[in-house]
Amino acid sequence: MDLKAVRTFVTVVDTGQFQEASAVLGITQQAVSKRIAALEKDLGVRVFTRTARGAEPTIDGQAFLPHARELLLAEERALASVRPGRRALRVDVIGARLAPAALLRDFHEAHPGTALDAVTLFDAGTAVAAVRAGTIDATIRAVTTRLPEGLRSVRVLDEPVQLLTGVRHPLAGARSVTPAQLAGHRIWMPGLVDGTEWAAYYTTLAAEFGLTIDPVVPGFDGEPLLDAVAGSASLTTLVCEQIRLSRPVGHELRRIPLIDPTPVYPHSLVWSAANTHPGLAALRAHLAARRPARPASRTWTPAWAVRGVFRAGHP
Repeated sequence: MDLKAVRTFVTVVDTGQFQEASAVLGITQQAVSKRIAALEKDLGVRVFTRTARGAEPTIDGQAFLPHARELLLAEERALASVRPGRRALRVDVIGARLAPAALLRDFHEAHPGTALDAVTLFDAGTAVAAVRAGTIDATIRAVTTRLPEGLRSVRVLDEPVQLLTGVRHPLAGARSVTPAQLAGHRIWMPGLVDGTEWAAYYTTLAAEFGLTIDPVVPGFDGEPLLDAVAGSASLTTLVCEQIRLSRPVGHELRRIPLIDPTPVYPHSLVWSAANTHPGLAALRAHLAARRPARPASRTWTPAWAVRGVFRAGHP
């Protein structure tokens, strides 16, 4: 069905005259008549009756009118979904309780007029592929490999990693510990899936400081893991500074800063250089302006972590 003819039909109904409809649409009255005739041919019924006052919809025309308006509304929604600036900015984050989601919440509060659609894909490989395909506008992830041609990235947050223990653990009373002091302690990290960026980070961290990280802890992910750590005198786990835990840190759990050096998890914004969505430009500017200062102590991050803006084919 020709949507131009449908729009012409609705305009004639709203104005009550072919001549007025032609002025609204910016076409000749003859063109209006041709479009209505074509619509009537498609529908197999007459949609207007000519009167002394102009044109009135027939019974069939009245029945078709609400559907015609829905067709035009659907067209508008379809166009808005792909027009930069009119559709929501789609950004992938690693999880709702982690720092990238907090960055997006802060952006949304600072730019309430920018429609935002936060999605959670599985890993950086999936997210980067989605950016390249154009199904999302950007992702905030750790960048472990060279990006495909046309993609860009910039570090937006170096998030300190902390030690989490129960109150009976030997390190529970420490104001801070060094990564080297963790050697020999049991560090449980369920969810380190091979091939993911977070597994790459913690594997590199363990190799750098001689740590033993056990990723195979059946049934001890999320809150059960916290329960196990809280009740143990030997178990520990590592968490990023800004993660929102499912239970408060208090009389059962201790969060202990790591120093000399402080391991930081490198969050980067990844986007396509060809993406012209104005919300993306606003997000980049917002993250650049709000990037927090690096920790005061010496920091460590894997050698593969990219600092600054990365372009495919360049170091």
